[in-house]
Amino acid sequence: MPDDEPPPEEVERLLEALQDKPEGDPPPTLKLTHTADDGGVHMVDVGGKPDTSRSATAEGWVRCTAEVADAIVGDRLRKGNVFEVAKLAGILAAKRTDALIPLCHSLPLSGVDVTAELVGDDVRLTATARTTGPTGVEMEALTAVSVAALTVIDMCKALEPALKIDGVRLLEKTGGKRGHWTADQVTE
Repeated sequence: MPDDEPPPEEVERLLEALQDKPEGDPPPTLKLTHTADDGGVHMVDVGGKPDTSRSATAEGWVRCTAEVADAIVGDRLRKGNVFEVAKLAGILAAKRTDALIPLCHSLPLSGVDVTAELVGDDVRLTATARTTGPTGVEMEALTAVSVAALTVIDMCKALEPALKIDGVRLLEKTGGKRGHWTADQVTE
């Protein structure tokens, strides 16, 4: 779970309120960390949090046609090597996440790795971002994957304008007060 999740006492308060809620009353709500008491938004102050080693890995898919997959494998696209350009775009995007996501903190990234591979006719992208700091790098990993996927579409849209981004999600995070988390811990 993200590091700006409500504190355990807030979750406990919500659970108690749900159990005691009379029929017909609106459900209680959690206070979001980016929402001020007056309902406005604010950037969470992470100044008092300790620096820890953190990483996050995200994935995303671009649903392609066989024709597009063949062109990628054969390196027959006019704009160049799709995977190399997508990886570079993802790395650059991770470095600029704070400029794209309004309430994201500027983070000194110690590393970003982006991978691209064909799985059947589809492109699977992954991104791992790393830092040592007071807040996590989930948004950097997700931004890297998203921009890498957009880059694949940009490079292949002349062949197939109906390409689709799918399945962008966080796979894993480490560090912070919650420690290690993986997507397979989530029950649906």
